Amino acid sequence: MRNILLLNLHQKYEGFANGNLNHDLISEAKKFFTDHGYSVKETVIDEGYDVAEELEKFQWADVFFVQSPVYWMGLPWLAKKYIDEIFSGGNGTVTFMNDGRSNGGVYGSGGLMQEKEYMLSFTYNCPRSEFDNLNGFFDGMSIDQANVALHKTFQFCGAHPLKSYSVHDVYKPGFDIEAALQNLNRTLVENFSA
Repeated sequence: MRNILLLNLHQKYEGFANGNLNHDLISEAKKFFTDHGYSVKETVIDEGYDVAEELEKFQWADVFFVQSPVYWMGLPWLAKKYIDEIFSGGNGTVTFMNDGRSNGGVYGSGGLMQEKEYMLSFTYNCPRSEFDNLNGFFDGMSIDQANVALHKTFQFCGAHPLKSYSVHDVYKPGFDIEAALQNLNRTLVENFSA
């Protein structure tokens, strides 16, 4: 049995970003993992957290499923705070030993999460067409390139990426939540049913 930590990085803004979609995506992921025999733990950062308890979860987990909205082209500030506190708090014990150079290696090779994997899942208001498009807002960047800081945080600690998922046009009239959940399931099958 594998252990998975579901991280809901949503930060609520009353009346504008209540977190329902991110909650629904996390619930769908939890159902998938439970149905596939995973042991599941969760963190919802908007409900508060304890750094020591989170580090125990990070030590326990084999896989991290990260669900986050994208606010102003990045993570919500509470999510960044969480990452700073947890990843820094695990220095020498859970997340990384050093930056890798002190052992004669290259920068970024001192991670303690070498056997762990992670999957990123994002919600965006912008359309999918803005990515992988040289004329788009993101200048040809992919979803992963636009979120390089989060990828590099996990990779600095040695964790290995799985295929990312993203939902777009979340404020557009007629947004199809069922399609978003079905597409998430397809990505979960691709990443975890091999």
